[in-house]
Amino acid sequence: MTTSAGTTAAAIHARLDRLPVTRRHRYALVAVGIGIFFDLYEVFLAGTLATVLGKEFGVTGTAQKLVLASVFVGAFVGAITLTRLADRVGRRRAFFLTLGIYSLFSVVGAFSPNVEMLIVCRFLAGIGIGAELPLCDAYLSDLLPARVRGRMIAWAYTVGFCGVPVAGLLARVIAPHSFLGLEGWRWMFVIGGLGALLCWLMRRGLPESPRWLASVGRNEEADAAVRVFEDAARAERGTLDEPEPGPEIAPAKREPIRALFRKPWRRRTVMLWIFQLFQTFGYYGFGTLVPLVLAAKGYDVVQGLTFTALSFLGYPIGSALSIPLMERVQRKTLIVGAAIGMIVLGLGFGYAANPVLIVALGFAYTVVSNLFSNGFHVYSGELFPTTLRATGAGSAYSLSRLATAVMPFVLVPLLDSAGPTAVFVAIAVAMVIVAVDVAVLGPRTTGRSLADLT
Repeated sequence: MTTSAGTTAAAIHARLDRLPVTRRHRYALVAVGIGIFFDLYEVFLAGTLATVLGKEFGVTGTAQKLVLASVFVGAFVGAITLTRLADRVGRRRAFFLTLGIYSLFSVVGAFSPNVEMLIVCRFLAGIGIGAELPLCDAYLSDLLPARVRGRMIAWAYTVGFCGVPVAGLLARVIAPHSFLGLEGWRWMFVIGGLGALLCWLMRRGLPESPRWLASVGRNEEADAAVRVFEDAARAERGTLDEPEPGPEIAPAKREPIRALFRKPWRRRTVMLWIFQLFQTFGYYGFGTLVPLVLAAKGYDVVQGLTFTALSFLGYPIGSALSIPLMERVQRKTLIVGAAIGMIVLGLGFGYAANPVLIVALGFAYTVVSNLFSNGFHVYSGELFPTTLRATGAGSAYSLSRLATAVMPFVLVPLLDSAGPTAVFVAIAVAMVIVAVDVAVLGPRTTGRSLADLT
């Protein structure tokens, strides 16, 4: 399956890792980052609009929980099926499918005449959403040099996390009003769908992952994909260092999903599955339920959306703060430290009654939670071999979507019966489990070549 000494899987790894960061890398970061933007915009949309939709459709009780949960049930299905597809047919094709599904059903959902139609559309849009972030993690991990992998992925997520305050601000500005005869909340779904379509067009300029091509024996295509980046490097710098010989890699074979539970991947799979089941309560529990928590504290819809929008500014800021830390701090250490910070700040938010303190703690929580989030997104793309990278990350991520779907049925009743403090105590317990899990079972990955890790 080898065409030359420069196109073995080991050579492809070495050639990619020796590259400087080029304009082609930066274009990939922007194209992927914009996809993350609209993915996170959509994920946080349900929480920011929960109280608005309650008034629009008279949604209460189980129906309200289903509006919150439907997109995450769809994301569970998408994360399992479409990420597995990415290891079979390639990252690029899977990207187009995920964005197409999301864009279509987000726009259709905007014109839902009733809550039942909205729930169905949210579920179908979620199928596309569920695969997006694991695919982004796998693709960028495949593409980027080892020495800058964490920092550059953090840049992509910083672009992406701008979608969270945008969702919060649009909910505050647009949701209470109508434009051109269409309610503001419907416009928010249209914006998300059209934005995903724009991202779909941008990604047409992305190459397939060279590491994936080499892993399935398509060495000539892998060579051509790497040459695109090498030519860009020579055009920008004039010269390009020869790669150091990499470790020889055995010819790849198509791995079944059960390979995740064989040595040496079993320990990493168990660690990541436990992590994804419980991190959801700390990360998405805050983002999706904070408007309801504020309503329980006695604030009206407009006040709650204002506090939410201000708190959500912490998402891109926290992501940006992770950039200089990503290559200086071991990934697992960053994740564990940020989880502890989320525990402390979350409990403070649950107890807070003063409006200024609520905004300050909410902002601080989102800042720290995005140090946490960027750390684990980089980490999950480093744990498995190329032929299982998207499957390993996606199968674990699907559990987080399932947990997020279940979360409203656990935390909303807890909020109603015991109040905001009890909700954040439950979140704190979940984050303790996360911190212990990563500290005990997680490997060290920072700065290591994917060839060494696999």
